[in-house]
Amino acid sequence: MRLPISLKIFSITTALLVLMVVVTWLSVLNFRQLNNQVRALSDWYLPLQQQVASVEILIRQQIVHMERVMAGMEVARPDPEFLANESNGFDMRGVNADQIVDSSLRMLGEAEAQNDLKLDRVTLAVLGKQLPAIQTARQHFHMTFRLFQIEAQEGTPRSQKIVRETLLREKDTVDIEIGKTIDILNKLTQDTAIQAKAEEKRATTLNWIVTAIATALGLIFAAFVTRSLVDPVKRLVGGTRAVEAGDLDVEILVRTHDELATLATSFNRMVGGLREKERIRDTFGQYVDPRIVKSLLENRIPADRGERQVMTVFFSDLQDFTRMCEGLTPDAAVRFLNRYFSLMSEVIRTRQGIVDKYIGDSVMAFWGPPFTDAADHATLCCLAALEQMARMEAFRAWLPEMFGVRDNLPVVNVRMGIASGEVTVGNIGSETSRGYTVIGDTVNLASRLEQANKFYGTRILVSEATQNLVGDTLVFREIDSLRVAGKLEPVRVYELLGLADEVGDATRKAVEVYEAGLARYRAQDWDAAVAAFRECLAIEPKDQPSQVMLARIEAFRQASPGLEWDGVWVAVSK
Repeated sequence: MRLPISLKIFSITTALLVLMVVVTWLSVLNFRQLNNQVRALSDWYLPLQQQVASVEILIRQQIVHMERVMAGMEVARPDPEFLANESNGFDMRGVNADQIVDSSLRMLGEAEAQNDLKLDRVTLAVLGKQLPAIQTARQHFHMTFRLFQIEAQEGTPRSQKIVRETLLREKDTVDIEIGKTIDILNKLTQDTAIQAKAEEKRATTLNWIVTAIATALGLIFAAFVTRSLVDPVKRLVGGTRAVEAGDLDVEILVRTHDELATLATSFNRMVGGLREKERIRDTFGQYVDPRIVKSLLENRIPADRGERQVMTVFFSDLQDFTRMCEGLTPDAAVRFLNRYFSLMSEVIRTRQGIVDKYIGDSVMAFWGPPFTDAADHATLCCLAALEQMARMEAFRAWLPEMFGVRDNLPVVNVRMGIASGEVTVGNIGSETSRGYTVIGDTVNLASRLEQANKFYGTRILVSEATQNLVGDTLVFREIDSLRVAGKLEPVRVYELLGLADEVGDATRKAVEVYEAGLARYRAQDWDAAVAAFRECLAIEPKDQPSQVMLARIEAFRQASPGLEWDGVWVAVSK
């Protein structure tokens, strides 16, 4: 359908409203009949029934007064006051009964004048004749009772008996007339109630039928109209899911000329822009970490200012790489470094780190917000360092394939330094060339720790701040207190040994013994320190830090550092 969406929706709404009006109109017609029956019952039939019941009660009360008078007159000494009161009560009840009958007749006249209600006028006409019959019978009964009183006072016993029998017949006549009227009214109300119930059932059934028909017609019409809306939306949803899954080659066919067609065209243009953006991101992702590229493209990294953040900085360097390169062709050296950097960078990015730069054979990386949770950056960096060490075995296994020989292969080892602390992070550089990097004392310390591995014979050295942030999940050994080049404040240096659940008891014992020896070394208790370091060598014969400390102690024995010595070793070279 080549119509605007607004017109399509308006047509559906209009059709449904028309159907709703039809259903409502039929419901009004059906329930108007039901309302007629209910109003006839509530406004006329039931009030008439109540009034006739009141007349019956009053006449019954008259009969009670009559019986009391007759009983009072038969006693040996009648009570005139009692008889007078009962006689007056008889008269009052009769007057009230006549008044109610008159009121009922007036109500019947008003009912016959009602033109907006469908009443049972035949039955009402019968009632119009029956009510005066009640009144006439009651008045005859009333007059016969008076005659009985006169005969009882002045007449002969025979005439009194005749009047008494007449009175009882008149009473029965009144009962009969009242019974007829009550039967008429009961039948009238029952018939009306049955008709109302039948009308209600018929109205309900008809309404359900009409509603079902209207619903079916509405659904058919709505399905016909909305199909032109649903199909384009489905194509859009399918395209969106394809883009969400990473398929940027999707294109939506435009078959209509409404707003959805405009939206589909815009979607196709957007996907084209995403393809171009993804191409740019993939290209630059080979030179800069993809997360930095993404943040720069989305303007989530400030372009002209830095921030102070607590981060963990990592440096690694290949041992004796310069000498190794002397025996490699340029092509082999490039292939060697590319394979090495690919292996190391994959681990860093897997552990959420950012590769900052490659400096010759060195790698600089950092961990911290916004790319890493503030509580995890030190742990992730240390885990990455351990995993890189583990992957060096696979790298060494590849060397014969690269060099084409199996003998006289170079020894490839890597040294790593890790430091945590406050750094300045941001886009740093000139107007024409910038890099997202970190600077500060923490960066310099990480670089110095990587170099300190040379004279301690270790592989991974970390700062005290890093060790404190990591906690007990990894095992560290305190190596020394070191004042690196360019810093006045000493730092405690730790060797990263491995995961807490993977380090054996022998290594833990060696750590304990070494740190005990380090404490005696700082206290210048040379004999105890030598004993501890030798015990450590007995556990780990190739433990180079213990050998370094033994050599220092031998030198200190030749030239004492003095009592003011603070136990700090000064690194005189980078």
